[in-house]
Amino acid sequence: MLELYHNDMSTCAQKVRLTLAEKGLEWKSHHLNLRAGETRTDSYKKLNPKGVVPTLIDDGTVIIESTVIIEYLDDAYPEPPVKPGNLKSRAQMRLWTKQLDEGLHTDIGTISGAVAFRYQTIEGRTPEELAAHMAKIPDPVRRERSTDTNTHGIESKFFAPAIRNYDKLLSQLETALTEGPWLAGDTYSLADIAYTPYLTRFEHLMFMGMLDERPRLADWYKRIKARPNYQIAIGDWLNKKYLPLMAGKGAEAWPRVKEILAAG
Repeated sequence: MLELYHNDMSTCAQKVRLTLAEKGLEWKSHHLNLRAGETRTDSYKKLNPKGVVPTLIDDGTVIIESTVIIEYLDDAYPEPPVKPGNLKSRAQMRLWTKQLDEGLHTDIGTISGAVAFRYQTIEGRTPEELAAHMAKIPDPVRRERSTDTNTHGIESKFFAPAIRNYDKLLSQLETALTEGPWLAGDTYSLADIAYTPYLTRFEHLMFMGMLDERPRLADWYKRIKARPNYQIAIGDWLNKKYLPLMAGKGAEAWPRVKEILAAG
């Protein structure tokens, strides 16, 4: 059986669960609490040295990195396919997923952390305990970013560039959807799966005003949410402790987000 180390609200874990659900694959769940630091233990880092989720195990083979995992799943379990048959469309699919891996995933972590998740991280911790918690992040670049966003919130030096990058991305997605119903050709693919969690995160943060002038993208997201795999992979895993925090803090942050975007 497939085994997945994951977290309920992790965007990267959501991508993998969407792929598993689309293919109707059964899997054993190992749910990890990110706030409690369960991905930073020595035992877990033997599986995933970066101390992040998800990690997939298939017949003893350990696979990390969500983009690699979802391509692996389509190669190992090809029916139904979620890579386009057309090579041009397949290349476009990989360009979309590559763009996420080259910075946009980091940006959603910055946005989510600065707006909402920082309150979970700092709650009940003294400054010394928070510093010790941050020190367990293996990647020094990620450690610096997390420390700054947890300390300064939406006034973090990392926040404004991140939200501007997403504004640019949403325009790119809107343009891409003029060519057809899906991001990489005429069929639902790993490109659509890859971006679903990020639009979901914006919905949870009450930032969907960014879609007001992007009707094709709004329609794409509506169709995405109507697919059966969305409920199985995301809806059934929504953490009720997270949602009010994201909605409340996101609504508070929205006026500042509009100021940042208006300033260009």
